[in-house]
Amino acid sequence: QTQLVESGGGLVQPGGSLRLSCAASGFSLDQYGIGWFRQAPGKEREAVSCIDRSGGQTVYVDSVKGRFTISRDNTLNMVYLQVNSLKPEDTAVYYCAATPRYGPYYFCPDIGEYDFWGQGTQVTVSS
Repeated sequence: QTQLVESGGGLVQPGGSLRLSCAASGFSLDQYGIGWFRQAPGKEREAVSCIDRSGGQTVYVDSVKGRFTISRDNTLNMVYLQVNSLKPEDTAVYYCAATPRYGPYYFCPDIGEYDFWGQGTQVTVSS
């Protein structure tokens, strides 16, 4: 079965950190670019970061630059999002998604270009 499964979310205080993981099964992740998205209550889903097939190119939305780091390990079929210096406005459900689009990525591929989506992991930043 082809699927993506996110994990690593939780409740964290402002300034805290989490490591989100995205595990792929049923397909080879190295054939896909990966995007991390988030959706807060009442808001549209937005791209946070993306990484090309090889991991050589990454993109971040301005609001997370310098705080979030995307990485991948194709040998493990895993993609990660290290989220540091968390703010209350980072509270959202975080999703990973796979796109067959080749790089280079100057911007993350549009939301409609992703073939597979995970179920999401909740990140709540609150004191």
